[in-house]
This record gives sequence, structure tokens and C-alpha cells, in this order.
Amino acid sequence: MDGDLVLIFTFILIIASIALGVGSSIHRRANEHEERKLELLARTKEAESGGGVSTEAYKKLEDRVRVLERIATDRGQDLASQIEDLRGLPDADLSAKTTEKV
Repeated sequence: MDGDLVLIFTFILIIASIALGVGSSIHRRANEHEERKLELLARTKEAESGGGVSTEAYKKLEDRVRVLERIATDRGQDLASQIEDLRGLPDADLSAKTTEKV
């Protein structure tokens, strides 16, 4: 019986050491992932506050690009009206004023 007990105990120790090793690896990877997320969040906040392109400005720019893509790919009859709509956007007026000052 003593030989069987030693074999069972050895088997349990091997399984426990494998489980602890895998658990440690999973925990380490989860911590590294969390650190990368926090670093990315900090870089994003720094870019927004440090004079980088803000999220609102980025969204406006993205909307304008989508409109331009739609104009370039659509061959509808309202193409001229869409171009005129783009000319009337407030950002275009702002850029015209800044170029006059320079």
C-alpha cells in the first residue's frame, strides 16, 4: 500500500505543479495586457491634451472623408448639390479666414 500512496502523491504533486505553472503564466499575461491597455490609454489622453488631434476633430474629419468617398463613388444627379454642401461647412470658412490672416 505504501508504494501506491507514494505513486498517487507523486501524481498529485505533478498535476499541481503543472496547474500552478499554467496559472502563473495566465496571470502574468493578463497583467502585461492590462499594463499595455493603461499605457495606450495614457498615450491617447496625452495626445488629446497635448495639442494632438482631438476626438471631435477626428470625427469631423472622418465624416468629411466619408462624404467625399461617397461623392467619388456615386454617379447620381445630386453630385453638384453635395459638393455645394461641402463648400458651406463651417470648417471651410474657418480655414479661409486663417489663410487670409497669414
